[in-house]
Amino acid sequence: MRRPLVLDVDGTFLRTDLLLECFWAGLHRAPLATLSASLRHLRDRAALKRALADIATPRLDLMPLNPDIAARALEAREAGREVVLASASDRTLVAGLAAQYGFSADSLASDGQTNLKGAVKAQALVAAHGARGFDYAGDSAADRPVWEAAERALIVGHRPRIARALRARGHDVQEIPGGWHLRDLVRALRPHQWVKNVLLFLPMLAAHDFALNTLLLVLAGIAAFSAAASCIYIVNDLLDLEADRLHPTKCNRPFACGAVPIGVGMFTALVLAGFALGGGLLLGPAFLAVIVLYMTLSLAYSLRLKRMRWVDIATLAALYTLRVVAGAAASGVAASFLMLVFVFPVFLTLGCVKRMTELALAQNNHRLPGRGYARSDRGDLLNVAGLGTVGALLIFFSYSFSPQAQALYPAQWLLWVAMIPIAVWLIRMVRLGYRGAQDYDPIVFALHDKAGLSLILVTLGLMMQGAGLWTRWLGL
Repeated sequence: MRRPLVLDVDGTFLRTDLLLECFWAGLHRAPLATLSASLRHLRDRAALKRALADIATPRLDLMPLNPDIAARALEAREAGREVVLASASDRTLVAGLAAQYGFSADSLASDGQTNLKGAVKAQALVAAHGARGFDYAGDSAADRPVWEAAERALIVGHRPRIARALRARGHDVQEIPGGWHLRDLVRALRPHQWVKNVLLFLPMLAAHDFALNTLLLVLAGIAAFSAAASCIYIVNDLLDLEADRLHPTKCNRPFACGAVPIGVGMFTALVLAGFALGGGLLLGPAFLAVIVLYMTLSLAYSLRLKRMRWVDIATLAALYTLRVVAGAAASGVAASFLMLVFVFPVFLTLGCVKRMTELALAQNNHRLPGRGYARSDRGDLLNVAGLGTVGALLIFFSYSFSPQAQALYPAQWLLWVAMIPIAVWLIRMVRLGYRGAQDYDPIVFALHDKAGLSLILVTLGLMMQGAGLWTRWLGL
């Protein structure tokens, strides 16, 4: 009789961890119940796994597989060998996974009372198959007792000391590539999204305060805001694992595809949050309050608000506007109330553009995964985007009559001329979003769009001429 092939699940057959999958699925669906269960069973891993699995069972058919181990499992099945899952994850999940892939029904797993890990797993496998009566694939140092009880040890990842020790004891050892790469973690931080934080420069530019000290304070604020944003991006990705795996392109995100372990993401998010809040402390209570509000609102958006029609777009606009407020708080430059009111409808329009783009690129007429919109809503989104465009232009026109504008812009009429490229830019963004002819994030798209950047530069040039800055700097 041929030896069965026994597979660990977390980090071996799957490129993820089922306990953490349940935790984040639970936070997505029932956050209070999940946090309560986590605190209640913090010291009892088996009970914790059962409680979280009962609260939210993730889609097992969407779990990312380790291709090398999956191929070996298929090869073993075709050769007539029994393939058995043995995992410290909860039995309900492991049994479902075994049924999903046609493995043996005699899987071994934690049962709510016993945590099947390390020596406990080794004893259970020896009782079922005999000493050295099975081959075992695992990835963790905790699997060493199981490898020692097996005939053949398949080690996923880089564990040279364990491999040498097992070979010295007469085991057949096969090492299989595994682990994660720093470049994938950097990709999860979405550094390309940091360009959004150029919005922190807006109060400084609007007030024509180009002092070096002001610039350095804004740059420090951008660093803190970038860390806060990356922290929230990680949390958002972990909350959206299932929706991302159903998405045609987001399924390739590092956590969704298993390129980076969930635990690494959680640790990184904590470090980034600490950096952001520490930077907030250094830049003063006003900036700290803004960054705390930004992170809190972003978390609320990730947990609930993004699934609420229209509320999600208003929240996106508020998050963009908070970047402008943060620039004022970091530099100490007073932000005009009308300027803040002006940027909100601009960002409201761009929020509609973001949703229209997603709907235009959707593959069917169903609601977007994790969102409250379907293709039938494109007309309503277009109307709201139009209202946002008109509102922004009217507020900008009103700003031109404000005492601050009259003090900063002697040639008031050039502000009115500047409204033309602003209007063209907004209408162009709406048109491209409706056609699905831009990226999923309109801000990132705008900062790489040559035609759009030309319109923005024309606007800035007209405003600077209206303020007399070209004459002051260049003698024009």
